[in-house]
Amino acid sequence: MKYSKDEIIQYVQEEDVKFIRLAFCDVFGKQKNIAIMPDELPRAFEYGISFDASAIAGFGDETRSDLFLHPEPESLMPLPWRPEHGSVVQMFSNITHPDGTPFLCDTRSLLKEAAAEAEKAGLTFTFGAEQEFYLFNLDENGMPLKVPCDNAGYMDIAPEDRGENIRREICLTLEQMGIRPESSHHEEGPGQNEIDFRFDEALPAADHALTFQRVVKTIAHRNGMAADFSPKPLEDLPGNGFHINMSVRPCADDAVFSHMIAGILRNAGAMTAFLNPTENSYRRLGSHKAPRYVSWSAENRSQLIRIPAAYGEYRRLELRSPDPSANPYLAFSLMIYAALDGIQNRLPLCAPSDLNLYAADPKALSLLEMLPQSFEEACRRASLSDFIRKHIPAEILSIYCGK
Repeated sequence: MKYSKDEIIQYVQEEDVKFIRLAFCDVFGKQKNIAIMPDELPRAFEYGISFDASAIAGFGDETRSDLFLHPEPESLMPLPWRPEHGSVVQMFSNITHPDGTPFLCDTRSLLKEAAAEAEKAGLTFTFGAEQEFYLFNLDENGMPLKVPCDNAGYMDIAPEDRGENIRREICLTLEQMGIRPESSHHEEGPGQNEIDFRFDEALPAADHALTFQRVVKTIAHRNGMAADFSPKPLEDLPGNGFHINMSVRPCADDAVFSHMIAGILRNAGAMTAFLNPTENSYRRLGSHKAPRYVSWSAENRSQLIRIPAAYGEYRRLELRSPDPSANPYLAFSLMIYAALDGIQNRLPLCAPSDLNLYAADPKALSLLEMLPQSFEEACRRASLSDFIRKHIPAEILSIYCGK
């Protein structure tokens, strides 16, 4: 539900809200927050709430450490796991310098700019996220072990699937927060799970992707388990993907959709440093349905881009390389700009790779561009890319890649 500032102040009073969490994230997509009391809400809306940015990754040093959070009323959501009386709500916030100028490393604002650029072109991009995670047992001190909670396989059910009730609780909690899960199931790995979301416009979709990890970790902990979103938690077993489904409106003909795919393929290698931003990310790529090559095909899960079997408003592409360590605001921003590159420049789409790339002949594979095989290579390709330098602030590129 969308609220105005006055409506939120009234809501806080009527619903006995005692804490308002102003949420944001660092440049790597790790969620942070400051909790304020209800009496501080008018000040937060009018002036913002200051915080020490020097302790936040990528936000600067002690010399100019003050930044301000400005809560966005339309992002209000309750945190249902907190007490019913004296409840807690969350709002995402924009970040500015003390003089009111935008903070360049506020990745949420970067996504707003990308969506606005698309709107100028008469286009709206929507996103649906699919995030995978493992559930691990805890030791006697409550610390996570690398021991999966079950030995179930793909789409198995209880009692083999021990994550069923946890996924149920996660989905019900998300619904209470105004987030719409679409489906959930056990994944291929032991103790591995997936929950998918209905598509939404870029900014709320990224907000929900960020919030999702926090909800999963909270619910898992309440059930005596630890949720692990790292790209490759266990050797020789499937890694965790962050498959991103993307649609464009209006999509009057096949050409627009084809140009969108072509734009993302052209810029995929340069974007990889932000879609797969850890060394651990590259242990996942190239195995267990995680792509290694820049390619596309219909329904084919060995490809970088898969076109799922769907029609009408559900027609979409699925980008399969990202993993949950990616900052969703940066990932969605780059996908929008890459899609616009393809559409506005009418880039031709290459032929599909209608074969299983995990079993393909080496000669066929030699014709395909490879994704970066290490974070170092990904950073090198990002740093040499005019596309990245145009759309990612130099400060963020330097924080990620030291360039």
